[in-house]
Amino acid sequence: MIKGEQAYLDLCKFIIDEGTKKEDRTNTGTLSVFGHQMRFDLQDGFPLLTTKKVPFRLVASELLWFIKGDTNIRYLLEHNNNIWNEWAFERWVKSGDYEGPNMTDFGNRSQRDPEFKKIYDEQMNIFKDKILNDQAFADKFGELGSVYGKQWRNWKTSNNDTIDQLKEVIASIRSKPDSRRHIVSAWNPEDIPSMALPPCHTLFQFYVADGKLSCQLYQRSADIFLGVPFNIASYALLTHLIAHECSLEVGEFVHTLGDAHIYLNHMEQVKTQLGREIREFPKLKINQEKNSIFDFDLTDFEIVDYQPHPSIKAPIAV
Repeated sequence: MIKGEQAYLDLCKFIIDEGTKKEDRTNTGTLSVFGHQMRFDLQDGFPLLTTKKVPFRLVASELLWFIKGDTNIRYLLEHNNNIWNEWAFERWVKSGDYEGPNMTDFGNRSQRDPEFKKIYDEQMNIFKDKILNDQAFADKFGELGSVYGKQWRNWKTSNNDTIDQLKEVIASIRSKPDSRRHIVSAWNPEDIPSMALPPCHTLFQFYVADGKLSCQLYQRSADIFLGVPFNIASYALLTHLIAHECSLEVGEFVHTLGDAHIYLNHMEQVKTQLGREIREFPKLKINQEKNSIFDFDLTDFEIVDYQPHPSIKAPIAV
């Protein structure tokens, strides 16, 4: 079985060669396949892709945001992480509080209209400044609803109790390592309408064998070029952190995909990436003085010997 970065590149090529053209909610269009799996042996290095640079700082700050149970983009912006901005921004520009230029179809329009892009950037900068400096505004428009952090840390039951899935799965790994119930779900059907974006990475399960912790993620919708490299690194980091807390070594990260797609406006970027040579994965260093995953911050992680090819920019489909 082909593992690691080659498995990712093989999937890219398979989608280009065999994918079905499909429409999607963003009106961008995709090439898509259904059902695929990749495996990454975390003993072979930390899986930050090397055929393009993947910004670890953004991966780590987003994961810490999930772990904190936070659902407001203010924390992300405080760490210069803009990857969730568009969904919160959309809520603002569609509200009665917004008094700026018309932002209809801002996602696609800003990609094809340079003049509109300038207006969009100005309004986005105003929005970000308000989120960072106006708590009431952040409370109202920085919230993304009951997204990942809420489900991981504060799942609401029918009895109005809450379940901290992340704490419970760590306790389960410690007390019953052979259990087949080390599962965390972000897919809560009742809460889907309140989410800015229904969870793409929907459920993950841990597995302990031979003193190693492995993780399998089921991802219902997989943006292969932009999203999946982040998802791989994020869940690899989560596996490292929980293994560290549970005094285990790391095993594999297994990535199972539902709708695996390449957006049509990412095709040239993917072909560029496919033409590059794979390099060795870097190593991850974690602050050994901290034990709980709930205590870590960005300064506690270091990526060593990461020598990727240059980043490849592509528009996000909103």
